[in-house]
Amino acid sequence: MDTGLARINIEERGKDGVKGTSVTAVTPRAMEHCAPTMEHDSKRHTHPFVWLVLITPFGVMSGYLTVALAYLLSRAGLSVEQVGALVAISFVPHTWKFAWAPVIDTTLRRRTWYVIGAVLSAAGILASGLVPSTPQALPLLTLVVFVSNVAVTFLAMAVESLMTYGTPDEEKGRAGGWFQAGNLGGGGIGGGAGLWMAQALPEPWIAAAVLALVCVACCAALRFVAEPPLVHRSRKYLRDLVEVARDLWRVARSRGGYLALLICFLPIGSGGASGLWSAVADEWHASAGTVALATGVFSGIVSAVGCIVGGYVCDRIDRKTAYGLYGLMLSAVAVGMAIAPRTEWMYIVFTTGYSFVSGLCYAAFSAVVLEAIGLGAAATKYSLFASLSNMPIAYMTLAVASAHTRGGTNAMLYVDAAAGVLGMFVFIVVAQASRPRLASA
Repeated sequence: MDTGLARINIEERGKDGVKGTSVTAVTPRAMEHCAPTMEHDSKRHTHPFVWLVLITPFGVMSGYLTVALAYLLSRAGLSVEQVGALVAISFVPHTWKFAWAPVIDTTLRRRTWYVIGAVLSAAGILASGLVPSTPQALPLLTLVVFVSNVAVTFLAMAVESLMTYGTPDEEKGRAGGWFQAGNLGGGGIGGGAGLWMAQALPEPWIAAAVLALVCVACCAALRFVAEPPLVHRSRKYLRDLVEVARDLWRVARSRGGYLALLICFLPIGSGGASGLWSAVADEWHASAGTVALATGVFSGIVSAVGCIVGGYVCDRIDRKTAYGLYGLMLSAVAVGMAIAPRTEWMYIVFTTGYSFVSGLCYAAFSAVVLEAIGLGAAATKYSLFASLSNMPIAYMTLAVASAHTRGGTNAMLYVDAAAGVLGMFVFIVVAQASRPRLASA
């Protein structure tokens, strides 16, 4: 869509890397188009902590299923294969959510979609706790889990769109950090607190009811968020969908857009080894209690702190550079773990360090995406990046597991580290090759 904006982008290199300086000429015809965004930007400043609260139900949903409910089902007699299949079903909507993301961008208000997603997610968690933990009820529970995770994608996409519009450029790193901290913190609430309540309270479904109330209560944070301007909304819905597709294509073909897509797909900061810490704990003589502490609750807290710290750093330096540096730091931790003595304390130190740096990477991912997508169809564009970022997590988990089978734990750690370094090398080569040639004067 032609908005009447004439924009000139000039890249200049400083101490913090490549920075973009934009000179925008606004024609009279563009003033009307820009008015809603200008009004929104000046209306209210949203503190980054609000995004932590709003995304918490998303983490609660994941944590409750993968930790609390999975434990209860296994204790009730379901096999590991059955529980694993249930967890796998829950990931399907998050892989394909970009397919229905345009609904958020073209229909109701974002805050309305958030409330709908929160209420349906709460109902899904409650229903999961009420369904009997028996093999006969597994088909019904599978349906509940799938529908619940579809519902929570609408909540997440609403938050992502609100965050895109409610965050000024200089705070995108902090916003991404608090957002990811809420995601991880919510997982701790749904998993750790959910399992504790399920065991301590008279009936397991009471824990699900409490978590459902937490999800609904998060709607209160909406009062601190201004509703973004309504774009891509006309009486011709097909035309709106076409404009969303064009908006997505404009981002993908821009240099900043395709570099962001590339860095999300490469194995930089994917944290593939984290899923195998429990499996290799015996080599460090780590007890069951140490493993539970280092890779469980403590890991979640440290990761959340890493998200917040990483987000603040991303606002001080070039965000793609920060993402790459965090990925190299994660590789360094993996190498250090491989060469360090095999003691219980070293297990705690390196798994904790790995969790902290993974939090840095999570924050950098959100910062890079927020910077790349701009405004417009924010939910659709963010969802595409999020879906793409899941690919390196999947293929690196398989790669390090295969390396462990073939060469042991050291091979697993070295493959994890080498993949991060190689990914960063590929990104630097592409970034330099695509760098625009500036006129000398």
